[in-house]
Amino acid sequence: MRLSRRDFVRSGVVAAAAVAAKGAAAKPRRVEFLAVNGGLKAITLPDDRHAAAIKWPRYGEEEKRRVLELLDNNRFYDEIPQLEQATREYLGVSHVKAHCNGTSALVSMFFALDLPKGSEILVPSYTAWATVAPMWLFGYVPVFVDINPRTACFDLASAERQLTRQCRALVVMHAWGLPCEMEQICDFGRKHGLIVLEDAAQAQGATLRGKQMGSWGAIGVFSFQASKVLPAVEGGMGVYQTPEYFERATTFGNYDLPGKFPAESPYRGYQGTGFGSKFRIHPIAAALARTQLRGLDQRNALIAAEVRKLNDRLTQLPGLSEQQAAPEMRRVHWAANLLFFDEAAAGFSKEILLKALKAEGVRASGAPYDEQHQYRLYSEAKWWHHPPQIPSLPGCKQVNKSSVRLPLFTESASDLIDQYTKAFEKIWAHRDALGKS
Repeated sequence: MRLSRRDFVRSGVVAAAAVAAKGAAAKPRRVEFLAVNGGLKAITLPDDRHAAAIKWPRYGEEEKRRVLELLDNNRFYDEIPQLEQATREYLGVSHVKAHCNGTSALVSMFFALDLPKGSEILVPSYTAWATVAPMWLFGYVPVFVDINPRTACFDLASAERQLTRQCRALVVMHAWGLPCEMEQICDFGRKHGLIVLEDAAQAQGATLRGKQMGSWGAIGVFSFQASKVLPAVEGGMGVYQTPEYFERATTFGNYDLPGKFPAESPYRGYQGTGFGSKFRIHPIAAALARTQLRGLDQRNALIAAEVRKLNDRLTQLPGLSEQQAAPEMRRVHWAANLLFFDEAAAGFSKEILLKALKAEGVRASGAPYDEQHQYRLYSEAKWWHHPPQIPSLPGCKQVNKSSVRLPLFTESASDLIDQYTKAFEKIWAHRDALGKS
């Protein structure tokens, strides 16, 4: 039978499809070339979409309106007590004081302790400088503690080993927004007669068993710097469990407030001078912080949901894991989505991974976070009542060696999450070859 031209073309298409199907069954589908080797990038969305999805801080019409209102009505200093009242209500605490930044809140915290010179304070080395360095101003000496390599947070086992007779307090830092194990830490503090302090600068809104970070210790500190969870460009907050800590910390940096303390307060008489510092928060920063506080939980929840969308997929890949959070914790995320990369399990190096991710268009970093014990300040005896001891801290080294930082998506970003996932999966499909390179 003679075929028409249409039938001939149709039969050829079917035959070609059959051959293609047979070939596909006979050998595996070709894996895409990595961008680092000349293949197409996994991230094809434009740069402006990428930038918009990770933008931080985010200020809207409400923040702009509030700032303009202040500039019009000149009632600047009403904002500070209003922020403090909103913070007390949010945290469920009685005593707070706004400061010009988180560092000034930490300095005031150390002053509030009123410990003898030479007192030692347990503190993680894996933290920002302001958690530790101001101790020298008051004659205190840091005792460096390691971190748990699965959480990047305060390691109680290390603290037990580092404990000395001179230790009077401990400071924890909730790294990258993950709560420390505050129940066990508070028990440890009670057992050894230590004042528990919290640097919660990276964790505003995080909770453990429904209790807010920053409200577990005798004193807690938040930062409102532009990168922080509650950004006001600059600013900070101290949280105090007793009137004595509140009054002493407030007097250190506020010459104009002691006169408002109760008549029996030992600090009331310092009205007019304080103790020589001025740590008052800028009213516009207070306005921004108060406005941002209203939407804090919603923003934290949105960012956490985007992290889950991505990490639930990435942590299926051999060698990738994330900070371990206990079920009773509600964590938040600060600055980055922190992943841990196990070179042995993945089969190739972190250096190769970062190079390949960059080529695919993923914004990733492997830069180490601060390890305070390595800085010059702690090695020079002239600054300290007695020299700080510099121990071996393998947890800090392990976390920094394995850390890979991805950006936080601060708006719904399923499109980018899909492309980030594709980039990682492409790289893992080539891991045998990468391991040999």
